[in-house]
Amino acid sequence: MKNINTDQEYREQINQEGMTVGIFTTTWCPDCKRLDMFIDEITQEHQDKQWFTIDRDEFPEISEEQTVMGIPSLLVFKNGEKVAHLHSANAKTPEAVNEFLKDL
Repeated sequence: MKNINTDQEYREQINQEGMTVGIFTTTWCPDCKRLDMFIDEITQEHQDKQWFTIDRDEFPEISEEQTVMGIPSLLVFKNGEKVAHLHSANAKTPEAVNEFLKDL
């Protein structure tokens, strides 16, 4: 999974063909650490998508642009356009994340 370090990397990542899933997170968030415990298995099951993480605190403008109010949040992009958003309250279990991804 790619870790975003610049605005340009973010723009390149979301503008790829196909689906890209971005995980908006931070270093201090307990629910993000919980997501970390199971997200690798989910990314393995969904290798048809590109995956990246972005620290909401390091990129507040991007987070605001994408209406990321809580963390962790999973956003799905296709050709630069956001097509789905799993808000933090619903991203706490592997079952919830898999259900979200199944419907894409």
